[in-house]
Formats: sequence, C-alpha cells, structure tokens
Amino acid sequence: MAAPKTFDALTRPSGAFAMLAIDQRESMRAMFGEYQSAPVTDQQLTDFKLAALRALTPLASAVLIDRQFAWRQAVDQKAVAPGCGLIAAMDEFIPSAEEIVSDTRIDEAVIPQAVKADGAVALKLLVLWRPDESAEARRSMVLDFIGRCRSMNLLSIIEPVSRKPRDGRAWDVNHGIQAAAEELGNLGADLYKAEVPLHGKGGERAVREASARLNRTIQGPWVVLSSGVSPDDFPQAVEWACREGASGFLAGRAVWRNVIGKPDVNRALVDDAAMRLARLCEVVDRVVVRR
Repeated sequence: MAAPKTFDALTRPSGAFAMLAIDQRESMRAMFGEYQSAPVTDQQLTDFKLAALRALTPLASAVLIDRQFAWRQAVDQKAVAPGCGLIAAMDEFIPSAEEIVSDTRIDEAVIPQAVKADGAVALKLLVLWRPDESAEARRSMVLDFIGRCRSMNLLSIIEPVSRKPRDGRAWDVNHGIQAAAEELGNLGADLYKAEVPLHGKGGERAVREASARLNRTIQGPWVVLSSGVSPDDFPQAVEWACREGASGFLAGRAVWRNVIGKPDVNRALVDDAAMRLARLCEVVDRVVVRR
C-alpha cells in the first residue's frame, strides 16, 4: 500500500518511502571492530554517522537517527539535508552475553515534545519477537509507544524483528516474521517496518508469496529493512516486496555497510553508498503503486 498524504514528510514525490537508517549502535561498533584492533570509540561512531548523514540525506526521503550517538549532533550541526524527514529512534537496546541486542524497551530519555521541537516528524520502536516470550508484553509496549506518538502528533513506526527463542525450541525466522505481523501489525502504528520475507532468499516466487501474505496481514503501509540481506541483493528484494504491496524501505546496512573499513570513508560514501541509495530510490519510484 503506497503512502497517503499524511506521510508526505517521509516519502518521495512518487509516494514511495526511501528512508535511511543510521540508528545502529553497538552493532555498528562491532562492524568497525572487524577492521581495527584498537577499541572503537563513541566518537568514531558519531563521526561516521554525521558523515553518512551529510553524504546520503540529499537522496533519502527520511532518516532514522539514534539519541545515543547522533541526534543532538545532527540537529545542532544541520547535518541532515533540507527536505529529508527526521525520525528519532525511541528504543533502548539491552545487550546480553549472547546478543548485541537481546531485548528492547522504550527509551525514556527520548522526549517526544523535545524531538518534535528539533524537527522530528516520526518516532521508531524496535520490538524483538520471540516465540517463547510474552505477546502481551510486546503488545503493551507497542501500544504505549503509539500513544506517546499520538500525544505529540508524531508518526509511529514499529520494527518487529524475528529472533530465536531463549528456551532452545525449534525455530524458523520466516515463521517469526509472519507471526510478528499477525501479532503487532494491526495495533494502530502508522508504519510497519518488516524484515524482507525469507531474507530475500529462495527465489522470486517464494519471496513474493511471503510478501503478499505480509501485505494481507498488516493494516496500513509497510516497508522493508535490510538486515539479513546482502547489499548487492537488497534492491531486488525491495522490488519483489514492493510488487506485493510494500511501500518502500527503511534501511541502513544495505546502503553504507560496505563503506566501513575503507581508507577514505567520505569518498566511499559518495562512490559506493550514495550510488546504492540512488539505485534503491529508482526501484521504489518505479515499482511502488500509489493507492
């Protein structure tokens, strides 16, 4: 389903969402750690995020930014291009010994009124879906989040992600993607951010059939994220999903992941990441049908 008028601050003139995610936190630190032996500093993450914002937001219809490393700096330094909608991440990531992000909760340090004053038009919440954890707790958190967004007339974006159970039972990530949509896709969030079904694998027919099922399940517009899909494969995955009802993407890794570790990051952002983002914009402009 293409975006209605109320989403103009987040969409391209075509009506498609072409949104950049730069809100990764400790997972981004781990990416940098693959290329250096010294500890990855907070400043490195902030510097990269600001460079990416300057290079890529002229192309993106909106951008998702985290409080911990980049929101204040991005706003104060005017690092986001005019016309690119601002989305504030309102999730706090909780690590464990096994996972960089083992759980999430609403970040009480993100004040809707304050980020709206900074120019935000939307808030985002990551929700981890596990088959052995409380559906009621997830729904309650999502409804709380939606209420906070509505109180300030901010758009609400939820991002349910399928994760393995903690109790060791058999698990299928793709079942989780669909089950999360059935559980959380009709609670009133303005936009649903989904994993690409099958993570883009298994061929066009399988991915499109699973995407069509998601489209029948989610009430309202939905977009795909890029985690689990290689940067080179993501444009095709986006096209398949959009042909079955998705309205675009909100993605980070598929755009800028290959830039990390390059000797000249600023050049690589222009030569590699911006080209990838431009291609994705072309895909959604061509494929998303305004309804």
